[in-house]
Parts: sequence; C-alpha cells; structure tokens
Amino acid sequence: MHQQNKSHQQKPERACLTGLTEDEANARLAQEGPNQLASDGKRSAFSIAADVLREPMLALLLAAAVIYLLLGDLGEALILMLFATMSVGITFYQEFKTERVLETLKNLTGTQAIVIRDGQRRKIAATQLVRGDLIEIGEGERVPADALLRTSHDLQADEALLTGESVPVSKFVVAQNDAETSDRQGFVYSGTMIVRGSGICEVTATGPRSELGKVGQSLSGISEDRPRMAAEIYRLVRIFAVLGAAASLSAVLLYGLIYDDWLQGLLSGIALGMSMLPEEFPVVLTVFMAMGAWRISKVKVLTRRASAIEALGSATILCTDKTGTLTQNRMSIVSLVLADGTAFDLSDSSELPNGDFTHILGRGILACSVNPFDPMEIAFHDHAETVFPDGHPGENGWTLAQEYGLRRDLLAVTQVWDTRDEEKISLVVAKGAPEAILQLCKIEGAMAKRILQQATDMARRGQRVLGIAEAGHSGADWPETPHGFDFSFLGLTGLADPLREQVPESIALCQSAGLRVVMITGDYPETALAIARNAGIKGDDVVTGAMLGELDDAALTQRIRSANVFARIMPEQKLRIVNAFKAAGEIVAMTGDGVNDAPSLKAAHIGIAMGKRGTDVAREASSIVLMEDDFTAIPAAIKLGRRIYDNMRKAAIFIFAIHIPIAGLALLPLVFGMPFIVGPIHIALLELAIDPTCSLVFEAEREERDIMRRPPRSPRARLLPRRLAAFAFLQGISALLLSSGVYLFGLHGGLPAEEVRSLTFVVLVLSILAIVLTNRTFSASLRSELTRPNSALLGVAGLVGLITALALVWPAFTRLLDFAPLTLQQYGIAAASFVLFFAALTAAKMLRFRLG
Repeated sequence: MHQQNKSHQQKPERACLTGLTEDEANARLAQEGPNQLASDGKRSAFSIAADVLREPMLALLLAAAVIYLLLGDLGEALILMLFATMSVGITFYQEFKTERVLETLKNLTGTQAIVIRDGQRRKIAATQLVRGDLIEIGEGERVPADALLRTSHDLQADEALLTGESVPVSKFVVAQNDAETSDRQGFVYSGTMIVRGSGICEVTATGPRSELGKVGQSLSGISEDRPRMAAEIYRLVRIFAVLGAAASLSAVLLYGLIYDDWLQGLLSGIALGMSMLPEEFPVVLTVFMAMGAWRISKVKVLTRRASAIEALGSATILCTDKTGTLTQNRMSIVSLVLADGTAFDLSDSSELPNGDFTHILGRGILACSVNPFDPMEIAFHDHAETVFPDGHPGENGWTLAQEYGLRRDLLAVTQVWDTRDEEKISLVVAKGAPEAILQLCKIEGAMAKRILQQATDMARRGQRVLGIAEAGHSGADWPETPHGFDFSFLGLTGLADPLREQVPESIALCQSAGLRVVMITGDYPETALAIARNAGIKGDDVVTGAMLGELDDAALTQRIRSANVFARIMPEQKLRIVNAFKAAGEIVAMTGDGVNDAPSLKAAHIGIAMGKRGTDVAREASSIVLMEDDFTAIPAAIKLGRRIYDNMRKAAIFIFAIHIPIAGLALLPLVFGMPFIVGPIHIALLELAIDPTCSLVFEAEREERDIMRRPPRSPRARLLPRRLAAFAFLQGISALLLSSGVYLFGLHGGLPAEEVRSLTFVVLVLSILAIVLTNRTFSASLRSELTRPNSALLGVAGLVGLITALALVWPAFTRLLDFAPLTLQQYGIAAASFVLFFAALTAAKMLRFRLG
C-alpha cells in the first residue's frame, strides 16, 4: 500500500522523453514537407470559369440567343442571354465551392501543438510537426497528427470524425511492435478530439500521410458522374436542330426553284426554322433545375448539384450511417438492472420505481468526471438533478481523492471520494465493462454467468452495457490497483443512442418507393442489427469490416446483394461499398456527416450530408445537404425529385407535340401554293404561350398519386421513350390535321385569307391548350386533367387569352398580324374544335393507359 495524489499512469522513464533535436526536426520538415494537406491540382477561379463556359448546354443557350438576335427577335435573345448568365453564375459558384473541400481539411490541422524538442517543451504551429516529434495531448484538445502513445493517463479519444461513431475510444500504451495488432488502441489520429485524460505521444504520420490526409487524397481522386439529363436534352436538341435546318433549307429551295421567289422563300425558311428551333429544351432544363432546387429547399434540403435532382428519382440504394442520422447522436440511459436481476426500462419512464435504481445511477454519476466530455458520462449526468436534488456531492464538499483510469487489463474507471465522514471512510465507485466489474467484485460461477448473459441480451437490443460497483475504504493509503478494494456489485446500466422518432416511418416510405435501405456503421454487429431492426431495415445478414477485407471486388459485388447491415466498417471501406453498389448497376444515395464520409459522399450518385452537425468537408463533397439533419427530409426530397423528372417529361412531350402543327402549318402553304398561315411574327407570338407553358406551367404541376409507390426509374431511361414519343407525335399530328382542316375548310368556303388565318390561329392556340391539359397528369382521369390546382396554368392561360383577344380586336395589332375579326359562328367553330380535340386526346390517353 502507498499514498498517491493522482491516478496511476502507464509510462516509460521520463528521462527518455527528450524528443528530436531542432536540427533533426528541420531536416525532416525539409524532406517530408509541412503537416498539411497537399494542394496539387487546385483549380483557379479563371480555370473554373473556362470549364463552365465550355459546357455544351451553355453553348446551346448562347447559340439560340444569337440566332434570335440575327432574326431580329430581340426579346427572345435577351431572355436566352439571361438564362445563360444565370446558368454560368450558378455552375461557377458550385464548382468554386467544391474546390474548397481540401482547404477545409487543412483547417482541421491548422492548430498549435506542444512539442518536446531537445528535452524542452515549446508551442509551435501544428504545420511544423514532423515524424518522430513528441507531443503532449490533453482533454478538450484536437490531435494535430497521427501518433503512437508513449505515456497515457486515462486517455479517451472521440474518433467520430473518422469512424462516425460517437462513443469515445480508450487509448493505452502498447509496445511499438504490437501497436498495429492491438486494434490500434495505442494510436491517436489527426483531427480527432481528446475527451478524457492526457498523454505524450510520438508522431508517426503527418499531412497527406495521416489517416485524415488519406481521406483528402481519396476525395481529390474521385470523379463525379456527368448528369445524364443534360446529355439527353442535348440529344433531343440535335435531332430537332437537324430536322429544322433541313426543313428550312427545303423551304428556301422550294420557293426559289419552283416559284422563283427567293425572298419569300427566305422568309418562309426563317419561319419554318423558328417553328422548329428547340430553344425550349435548354430553357426547360435550366428552369426546372433552378425551381427544383428551390422547391427542395422548402423541405429544408439544400441542393448543391443539379445532377442530384435528376438522380433522386432513379435512386435504388440508400446507404445511411447510424450515429446521428438514424439515431439522435445523444447517448441516454435506457435500462437499469439490479444485482438480483430486477430490470427497469428507463426509456418508457423518467420516474424510478425505488431507491435501489436511484442508488445505481448515483454511484454511476460519481464514477464519472464532474465536468464530462464523454457522451456516456454526460448521459449519467443528465440524471444528476434527480439523484442529487441538492447538487452534485463534488460541489458540496466532497473531494476526489484518487482516480484509477482504464487499463488494457481492466476496462473500468475507479474513483475514490473523500466524503468528510467522521470515521474517515471514503466512498469508492467503479464503472466499466461488465466482465471487468465482476472481476473487481470477485464474482464467479453461476452468478457471473447470469449477469454476463443479461449484459449480452442488453447488447443485442442495441445497448452499451456498463457495470456499477461500490466499496468503502478507511484511511488515506490507497492500494496499487482497484483490485485492492472490497467491491460490492450493484448492477448494470444500458445506454443507447435512441432512434429518431420518424425514422421507421421514413424508411418504410423509402422501401415502398422501391429503395433498398442499407446501414453502414462502425458499431458492433449486435448493436447495428438491433438498431436496424428497430428502424425497419430488412434482413439479418451482417457484413463486418473484417469479412469485407477478405473479399475481392467480384465477391463483394455478390455479397452486397443480400446484406443490408454493414458493421465495424472502416472509412476507406465505405467508399468500397459505394463503388461495389455502383458496379452492380445501382443508383446510390449515401448519407454522412464526418470527414470519413466525404469520399463516399462524392463517389455516390447522390451524396447527402448533414447541415448542422456535418463537417464542412462532408457538406462540400455532397450533392445535397439536410439543413436540419432530419432523415425524414430524404424521402421528401426523393418525392420532389421524382415529381421534377415527371414534369420535365410532360414538358418534353408538350414541346415535341406542339412543334409538329406549327411546322406543318408553316410548310403546308409552301407545298400547295396557298396563302401563308404562320410567319415569323406569328411564331414569335406563339412562343409567348409555349415558353411559359413548358417552363412554368408544367414545372408547377403536383406529383402523381402513385409517385412513392412505383419502382425507381431506370437511369438509362430516356426522357422521351418510344411509347411517349409516339403519343406526343399522335397529339402533334392530330393538332396539325385539325388546324389544317379548319384552314382548308375556310379557304374552300370562300373566306378571305385574313379570316382564315385568324380562325386557324385561334384553333391552333386552343389545340395547344388541349395538349397542355392532356399532359398535366399521366393518369387517365379526366377529372385530374381539369381540376388539379395550378395557379401558373391559370395565369399563363389568362395571359395567352388576353393576347389572342387583342390580336383579333385591336386594329393595329390585327393589321400587323394580317388577321381579321371573327364572327360568333367562327368562334363557335373554334370552341367546338377544341372540345372535340380534347375529348379525342383524352380517349386516346385512356386507351393507352389501359393497354399499358
């Protein structure tokens, strides 16, 4: 027995801790470089801008604007220029922010460090640390470099930054040749936080060679998938552009060679080219992405990359971490078990049934730090007011006389309190792993077996189990180890990071939408399985990090087909799992918040970072950010992503359909030598209806009723698959037949050309309205087509109606368009044509819906 004022330390002789000499440190600094992440490959703002300006979609917008400018349509040119400028600004901002990822990583190591050199302690910039330096670390400090412990005083580190797990990891001094095989408990890592104790360690890796640096290197080497939607739009635009150019050239040649009227041929060619110029497609893409990002932000989700909006509708796999995403990232005591096996579920009640349970909690609190950093100790202190209504004994005269920290051979913390007892009897309390506490209490045999079985059952329910014991001690001579006290076993406490309340419902919604939810965690398999079951994640198959390490890529691709829970996973393994799912043809969404998650977030088709607790690195590597860290926002974002894609498809059908009658009416007089129907000015007027309709009306349409009950969209699905393109063609041809039929009917009836042109134009406008109503919903319901609320539709329809009315009744406008006022009978013909055409389209849609 001996007297000692502070707890026992694991340490070699202090004399050997002299550290490097200053000359040795300078030489290594020159050879290996500073302790910061490399910035190779960083793009300047100028190079980012150059890359953005080379985007084909931007080039298309600018080209369309120039064409309209040459055609004399200044309004269309200015609108397209505005969209082009907005596209450049948004894309540049996003690209510039992603370049800050590695800079953010550097800031994590941009601190001061206490180093021992030439046997002297000094404070230097962490960037000046080199391999072999001895550094001091303590509670509340961030570790400046990867290092091997040389001395340790009850040291615990929060490694959530790298592992994603919030429970601190105990650290011990181990022999250097055993360090790699001791579950790396002898190492501390750059960027992690010391939450308990202190120590001296030897730097083993700095800068890009540290574990944190390796994350940065893997992040910079990951390329993002190019948005498929842009390529699809570009393909459609090329088709329209080729057809339009061919038709325009044909019109010019037809008039010039047959009628010897090259001027009229040029004007007709321009009209035909304008009728088929597909500038709506890039406008629709720009507007839908911008408005989509705004709509998604309304559910507290920030969209950082437009490609994520597109990918949301086709996601098939949702990989989620556990801590803080599915759970609340807040440890709490959920169960208590007395020594006789009596249990109490604290998660269902805050009132303890009797004093024995209160006694366990009180002794557990006294075994914690008075001002804890450790999340589990904070969970004990959450009950301090209930257990100690008059305040913590440490604040009311009791003093901590002795501490015994965690040891590799005894995973328990023991604290001795001087209670100012008249008989000088101190209170000794211990908490730790159940087997360690049983060892201190010298409990063996059947009783030990029963207690350990209870602890195992609690662990299978997702709880972290601690044993609690107490003893009394007379005098001020403390034993060498806690084994010298005569402990009594009090019971077990179960702690858990509880599920977020809405998580099971959100996971069920994702599964109903065809998404497979996969949990990836650094926690133990039993805990991971328990959380997965409670959350509603299907399956009992668990793949551990050790199992994964033994699989090659081909075997892993097979293994992931059945496993929905991955446990004890290292950071680099998360990236491998994401890549394996991608190799299997899945569209992967991945959630994360720590630096360790950044590579997998960037590699995933949809990287989802947490806005509040997430690191800057994770947020900037992601494509969307949950601003409130709310898992329930994920299915809401998926729902909106599917709605946006659906509405883009509706707009594409509309654009394809309405260009057919416009082009046909521009071409028909050329072929048959009749008076022209639509010229450049008429087409420009029609654009006033077409542009806002396809970019605003369809964008504002509500989601389909079955949107979260259908399987994910194939990533290889075309925006306009054959069956929808055929239906769009049918609508366009029908509108052309109707309009040209009215035109021919008017001419045959002897009506003046101006009246025929007016009547045909009105019928064409109403045909466009019928096409809009038909494509508002994919369902076959006539009621849905007519009654679904859409304020944008009402506004655009009212504006188009007003402009059409002015074109027919305002003399100056009528003369400009070569129109003439219509009679009531002619208005009746137009209205009847609309009703019949809309009815025919609805019937065709119902037939197509029934035939699938």
